[in-house]
Amino acid sequence: MLLIDFLSSLRPLYRDQEICLVLSPEDVRDPELGIEDGYTFDIYQNRPRRRIGYVSLRMGESPALYYLGHIGYRIDAPYRGHGYAARACGMLIPFMRELHLRSVCITANPENTPSRKTCEHIGCKLESIAAVPAAYRAVCSGAEYKCRYILELGDQA
Repeated sequence: MLLIDFLSSLRPLYRDQEICLVLSPEDVRDPELGIEDGYTFDIYQNRPRRRIGYVSLRMGESPALYYLGHIGYRIDAPYRGHGYAARACGMLIPFMRELHLRSVCITANPENTPSRKTCEHIGCKLESIAAVPAAYRAVCSGAEYKCRYILELGDQA
């Protein structure tokens, strides 16, 4: 049974013509940060098939998540500039709706123009630029400010 679970974890859960998302076994939970549950998906190029980054969905509410955001992503340097982060986030919208989420927050450093454009491309609205308290700077990679973008997912019936 473990082999079947392992093999099924390698199958893409979401796919478009350029990329696919494969659920990672990485545990996203972190009670100290208020992350109650979550999912990390490795992002793969379809052709040639290679891992190019990841996207994570963190579930919960806490002061730390206020600055970290519910969604985090990273595209490896050689693959940046192709809109892969926006595509990956967009692919997760139906999944987030299935989880009955009404909105999620994505944060970006003010000087990170590509990440800010990713947020805008998927339909996020800039809520605020928040000063990060010293107590949360370590989990925010030293950032002093975070742009808080909100992605409205709508009500589910």
